[in-house]
Amino acid sequence: MTTPAAFPYAEFDGRPATADDLRIPAFAGYGHFTAMQVRDRSVRGLALHLGRLDSANRELFATPLAGGRVRDLIGHALDGAGIRDASVRVHGFMPPGSQETVTMVTVREPARMGGGPRGLMSVPYARSVPHVKRPGEFGQTYYRELAGRSGFDEALLTMPGGVVTEGSVTNIGFWDGTSVVWPDAPALTGITMALLESGLAGTDRPSVRRAVTLDGLGAYRAAFLTNSQGIAPVRRIDGTSFDVDEELMKRLGQVLEDAPRETV
Repeated sequence: MTTPAAFPYAEFDGRPATADDLRIPAFAGYGHFTAMQVRDRSVRGLALHLGRLDSANRELFATPLAGGRVRDLIGHALDGAGIRDASVRVHGFMPPGSQETVTMVTVREPARMGGGPRGLMSVPYARSVPHVKRPGEFGQTYYRELAGRSGFDEALLTMPGGVVTEGSVTNIGFWDGTSVVWPDAPALTGITMALLESGLAGTDRPSVRRAVTLDGLGAYRAAFLTNSQGIAPVRRIDGTSFDVDEELMKRLGQVLEDAPRETV
């Protein structure tokens, strides 16, 4: 029987990380990543993850990041870690002076978005280049920590005029009684959000993108958060309270559950 590795377990380009390897994210952290949950060596939305990595690599480093190779690297890291269920991140870096992307895969224990409904504190912050998912985002971390110290579970990022964009590590959706509404604002389209958006398109309750502002929150019956770990209801944003719509949460959960898995 394979003994599981100590977590977090990391590989660089298919080999266990060395101290020299780890200097790359520590001292040259300009890069991008995607985060996924692996269950029994399979991932929902794997093609979306691979597309995200390739697109970001082309934008940041003007070179592709082949999806087939990334898939193989994920599988190799899972073998090295000795587990089939995991939280996996794939990072792309280009060290100073290099012309080749270095791919780091990290493996941790599996995770799931748990706990009760979330409370969100709105903050005046929006990420630059929001469509690229990247490590070391100071503003997101700062405001998420500030929200926690203020008695909230997550920070809700907003633009001037109270325009809602996204959570610090989540996407946010709203329910108006007819449709799921995603804020139409600069934000990262998370993989779980994309899977829900696609899955809802084939139902009698599709999703739409629409401008959402803090002063217009009262128009919505419910709200929820999504990220790679799943879906959670929202109970309040600042002083605006929301009821948990159990039927909505069940429907969203089923749409996500129905999304096909791909093997790594």
